[in-house]
Amino acid sequence: MIHLDTGFLIRALSAGSSEDHALSAWVAANQNVGMSAVAWAEFLCGPLTASEQRVADGIVGPRIDFTGSDAAVAARLFNESGRRRGSLPDCMIAAAALGRRARLATTDEGDFRRFEARGLKLAR
Repeated sequence: MIHLDTGFLIRALSAGSSEDHALSAWVAANQNVGMSAVAWAEFLCGPLTASEQRVADGIVGPRIDFTGSDAAVAARLFNESGRRRGSLPDCMIAAAALGRRARLATTDEGDFRRFEARGLKLAR
């Protein structure tokens, strides 16, 4: 499975972007594409049009619930990576992907690369 990060989904909605091409290739290859409820909430904060939301809703498979186990992993990632202000949502998104052994598609590799040592795999 591939989890989409918020920024990746936003850019994938731009026809012809590299993210659009990657997402189209994954869908064509019957890859399961999902998104954590945390990333989906970020996406819904917009700005976005109703049309963009409908398109995204059709693209993204299941919104993955954020569980108590995910919360524990996210807290560990947050504490181990320096407790950086504003980084908790990234820790939560990474934890959800880790918990499902999913690769994470992101446009912010620098924000997530620090979790690779903890097992996160980025979709490239």
